[in-house]
Amino acid sequence: MQIGTQSDLTLVISGEAGQGLQTLEGLLVRVLKRAGYYVCASSEVMSRIRGGNNSSMIRLASHPVGACVRRIDLFIALCPGCMERFHGRLTPQTVILGEKGHVAKRYLTGAGKERKFPVLALELSEMAGGERYVNTLVLGLCAGLCESGPEVLEDELRRGLARLDEATIEANLRAAVRGYAAAREEIASVFRPALPARERALDACLALRGVDAVSLGALCGGCNFVAGYPMSPSTGVLTFLARHARDFGVIVEQAEDEIAAVNMALGAWYAGARALVTTSGGGFALMTEGLSLAGCIESPLVVHLGQRPGPATGLPTRTEQADLTHALYAGHGEFPRIVLAPGTLEQGFALMRDAFDLADRFQVPVFVLTDQFLLDSWGLATGMAAPVHAPEPQIVAGGPSYRRYAFTEDGISPRAIPGLGSGCVCVDSDEHDEYGRITEDFTMREAMVRKRLRKGQALQGALRGPTYVGPPAPRCLAVGWGSTWAVMNEALALLERDDIGWLHFSQVWPLPLEGIPVLMRAVHRIAIEGNATGQFAGLLSQQYRLDFHTQILKFNGRPFEVEEVCERLADLP
Repeated sequence: MQIGTQSDLTLVISGEAGQGLQTLEGLLVRVLKRAGYYVCASSEVMSRIRGGNNSSMIRLASHPVGACVRRIDLFIALCPGCMERFHGRLTPQTVILGEKGHVAKRYLTGAGKERKFPVLALELSEMAGGERYVNTLVLGLCAGLCESGPEVLEDELRRGLARLDEATIEANLRAAVRGYAAAREEIASVFRPALPARERALDACLALRGVDAVSLGALCGGCNFVAGYPMSPSTGVLTFLARHARDFGVIVEQAEDEIAAVNMALGAWYAGARALVTTSGGGFALMTEGLSLAGCIESPLVVHLGQRPGPATGLPTRTEQADLTHALYAGHGEFPRIVLAPGTLEQGFALMRDAFDLADRFQVPVFVLTDQFLLDSWGLATGMAAPVHAPEPQIVAGGPSYRRYAFTEDGISPRAIPGLGSGCVCVDSDEHDEYGRITEDFTMREAMVRKRLRKGQALQGALRGPTYVGPPAPRCLAVGWGSTWAVMNEALALLERDDIGWLHFSQVWPLPLEGIPVLMRAVHRIAIEGNATGQFAGLLSQQYRLDFHTQILKFNGRPFEVEEVCERLADLP
């Protein structure tokens, strides 16, 4: 029998936390990419160190893919009890592979009214030479099924395990080769995948996770100081920059808490650095006083906010888009800010890079909102070249009469740093005059508030407009932001409806003026968001006094699947 379709193949590997699924996922993505497939991968991880059920979904295709699907073509079971939560996604066409003791009995027997499933029971541990090498055996199995060359498999495995001793590497290689041979021999006699076409070399593409793209964007933006307190899913940015700190001259500080982290970043900007804080919703809640300090002293600040389900601890290893209103309104008082929300790996790189220039130029906080799905998923990216020249800091030398908060037409005052020039760089969290000295003069207070708010008007023209896909005058218009990009693109391509357009915002505040005409003209507007209240739709409604007729919302911790979006869009009038 055959599995998969002519355009893509989806496999799910399910096992326990601690079985090395994330290592396997990264290796398999790189192997499949080198074999000529477009590929994406997404993990589901339980919030525990050991035990529980983790899984990885991997799609290989003949075209770019970046979204999850409900369909499972090949399911690989690596431990007992790892299949139950996938039961609704398994079909009689799903091939199940695993040790007999790891496959639930109903799939083996098909007793009563249960559906029958094609099951291939293999003694994976025995074949691998021990449980320790099962994931490497599975890597070989998948590489063999997908017709990746054995030399690519060995090369990627050696690179991925380079930090281990030679004996361990050789044991893993033997397991991988055994798996590859099983795929080409034992398994091939039972079934074979209907593999997508491989039409082009993908050497120009980078295989990386969202956390890698965001971190590389920070480096290209000139980031040389990062502070944070570990909190999933944002911790990956902190560890990536720590791992490469010496290579790029970055100071990395794991602070005692998020309050200290944001104030360290403000101190770094004051001294002339380009600083980043990386956190998630609960940590960002602690940073709001420091955020208001940034607003008052007009300090640049870049905050990476990796969203996850709340309130409180919520679902700490799952995904959601529920912190938009938090980022928009956090902090006391009134001051301008910028909120960016990448939807692709390329946007994660570009927007994080741009965030440093925007913060420096306008002297405002800039938020980059990602989520667990975007950060922890793998994909192929292009167009992520490093800049030819290092970013130019927007810093001046202060003279004897330097005024840190000099009134200007656009509200942006020349920013000096201590030690550069003879001027005194005075900043204060109390209201202040042009020199930075405390004042309670009512006229000066009003003037300073207006000065700060004028920057909000100035930055409107410096930001990215939304991306529109579809007919010139759509009757129905889907609107989304952040990581909904890929799932909507694929759903619309499958539906082939010529009356639906797709408007995606990667800059969500200030709202760009581009795209508003098509939004206003649409007869039926659809919001797609990973939260329960339609936060972005509410923002658009508030700003432009328009209604959303349909809302596609998801807030159970899992990312959108292409099929569920297609089903909702197919029901449109």
